[in-house]
Amino acid sequence: MDLLRSILEGSPMLALFIAIGLGYALGQLPVLGVTFGAGAVLFSGLAIGAVAPRAAPPGLVGTLGLLMFLYGTGIQYGPQCVAGLKGPGLRWILLALLAVVAALFAAQAVGGLLGLPVAMSAGMFAGAGTSTSALQAAITAADGSPQPTIGYAVAYPVGVIGPILLMGFMLRLFRLEIPAPAPALRHAEVTLRPDMPSRTVAEIAADLPEGVMVLAMRHEHQNAPAEPGARLAGGDGLLILGPPEAVDQAVHRLGEEEEGRLGKDRAAYDMVRVIVSRPAFRGRTLATMPMPPFPIRVAQVRRGDAVMLPGPELELEYGDVLVLLAESGRRPELAAHFGDSVKGNAELSFVSIGIGMAFGLLVGMVSIPLPGGGGFSLGVAGGPLVVALILGWRGSTFGIGWRMPVAANMVLRNFGLSIFLGQVAIASGRPFVETVAAQGPAVLAGAALVLATIVLTVLLIGHFILRIRVDDLFGVCAGATGNPAILAGANRLLGSDRADVGYAIVFPTMTIAKIVAVQFLLG
Repeated sequence: MDLLRSILEGSPMLALFIAIGLGYALGQLPVLGVTFGAGAVLFSGLAIGAVAPRAAPPGLVGTLGLLMFLYGTGIQYGPQCVAGLKGPGLRWILLALLAVVAALFAAQAVGGLLGLPVAMSAGMFAGAGTSTSALQAAITAADGSPQPTIGYAVAYPVGVIGPILLMGFMLRLFRLEIPAPAPALRHAEVTLRPDMPSRTVAEIAADLPEGVMVLAMRHEHQNAPAEPGARLAGGDGLLILGPPEAVDQAVHRLGEEEEGRLGKDRAAYDMVRVIVSRPAFRGRTLATMPMPPFPIRVAQVRRGDAVMLPGPELELEYGDVLVLLAESGRRPELAAHFGDSVKGNAELSFVSIGIGMAFGLLVGMVSIPLPGGGGFSLGVAGGPLVVALILGWRGSTFGIGWRMPVAANMVLRNFGLSIFLGQVAIASGRPFVETVAAQGPAVLAGAALVLATIVLTVLLIGHFILRIRVDDLFGVCAGATGNPAILAGANRLLGSDRADVGYAIVFPTMTIAKIVAVQFLLG
């Protein structure tokens, strides 16, 4: 043990990456059906810190990791967060804010009853809400004390497992009806009914249900682009795309679905998939993007796991996969035109990241006055998040593209979160062991009460008073509590990914709310 302690304390970077690797391995093991993912780095780091107290890397390392996590989060969720303010999202945010404020008072009251230090109560509040950003704000406000990390580490498992258990219990207790998941887009190859008179593609498209697009046609036994002025008659074929129900209606109006009518013949017209990886396309809409010297039609855009209709205002991003319709034999030219490199999925603009993070840190330094004196600042956690939300919503300004490919964003966020959790956990390992031995059960019980305050406020008020549909409500609950594992658990309960919408709208704003809340608690 002495040799291990000597090795770890002699190389803090070695200790950090052992904590990250071991934590991710532990994070893949299910506990009550829940996996902790990157959050398990907290536990491996605490174990290393308990064995080797002086193995912690400098605090600047953890701060850098948190910056990476928050900036990536803001860039990804900025568009959804801003869009949500125009619809039901504002009501969801206010509900989640009520729950967070109630949990703050609960943490203060529970901490007072148990005789916990205020800094530990702040960490317990951050852990019950699984907010690493609030933890950083609490550590800063507590002048670097390890007590927030101790409270956070004890409360964190409750904060992850508790919401999933409570959502599942609510489903069974109240026998909630889960709405059917929104259907994905589907293609259909249609043969026009024999008695259909000659009509142009534009005339046919005008009579189709909303959301259905005509992608290609088959006339005189040959596939061709669906030019608006081209004329079709009975027996000709169309390739259409849209929501399944609308496509079914279109097929009924037009004739008969005949799978393979167009797809089996690619002699003249073909379907090609390419990856957008050239800088010239970043931030350009489909209507304004550079076109090759021959006609093409964008049939579909895939971004990460999301499939989107190719509307003219859709902005392209690095790593987007385009499904194109073009003359056969054009595959090499299309690949050269769009780039078609898998590097597009990992392409980052360090110009935009540097400028964005620097601006976020400056915003975080601004002191915001409060009525009656005093004030607060967004700090190193809140400032970069707020700025990244705005930049992610804008997409690009002054020729600088702020967004990043989904895959690259996930790597940036997860690696940054791992570095932050590993650093603060190793630094708090020894105090954690001493505190848990003396006050662990009390902090655990307090964390359960704080967590129940957040979850039950959202679920009960959201369902019985605001009448929010259950899949949206579970997304709001996941966003208010924060951890992606909770979102994954909600989606498993629902059997769809509808909860992602509520999570994307609520999570960024509640992260900011928790950052401000712990500063009030410690102020």
